[in-house]
Amino acid sequence: MKILVCISSVPDTTSKINFTADKSAFDKNGIQWVINPLDEFALTKAVKLQESQGATVTVINVGDAATEPVIRKALAIGANDAVRVNLDPKDSFSTAKEIAAVAQNGGYDLILCGKESIDYNGGSVPGMVAQLLNQPFVNASVGLDVNGNEATAVREIEGGKETISVKLPAVIAGQKGLVDEKDLIIPNMRGIMSARTKPLQVVEPASSEVKVQGVTYDSVPPRAAVKMVSPDNLDELVRLLHEEAKVI
Repeated sequence: MKILVCISSVPDTTSKINFTADKSAFDKNGIQWVINPLDEFALTKAVKLQESQGATVTVINVGDAATEPVIRKALAIGANDAVRVNLDPKDSFSTAKEIAAVAQNGGYDLILCGKESIDYNGGSVPGMVAQLLNQPFVNASVGLDVNGNEATAVREIEGGKETISVKLPAVIAGQKGLVDEKDLIIPNMRGIMSARTKPLQVVEPASSEVKVQGVTYDSVPPRAAVKMVSPDNLDELVRLLHEEAKVI
């Protein structure tokens, strides 16, 4: 079985987010980059399938050369090889189209990814990849078993869980719960050293088509000072909620 795991390089959640002076782009200076946490759940699941079923695991990233340290970490976690599409992605469609092009030529049985990345939180790439490949798609999976040419995925729905069976090849987008957090793999020295010699193929983008263009970025406004209201002064509380907070 061949598994393709899509990974994004995203800012660490502790990084301070800034934009360029003209607010036209994200300022990457001083940012610590990590594997998108939801993609890490997918990668760990793929490595477990590698161990239990002898699967080969390839990671794919759409990004420039600056993403290679994150790709090497994915290799240190246990992936067999990697593909980097040499493109600074501008929107979900261009990213999905490049992933689909590599997947189409690679003959993968299963494509795993996080349901969204924690930078833009668009959540649209996995579904687009499935549509472009005309493959079954299960989103927000918290459980996955593979038996032969069939995958059984569990996803959370309002009030419970839903179990879905799909024929492979298929695209599965996972989230927290796809594997237990305690099972997430921290690369050891042996993994880090072996990652240096694992194949990392760089391919040029298949298309330059972009559907969405970012125009401007704005930082979240700072929080206003807290106003304390006596529990006996309900009239003042109502006035503040109505006139200042404007929530009633």
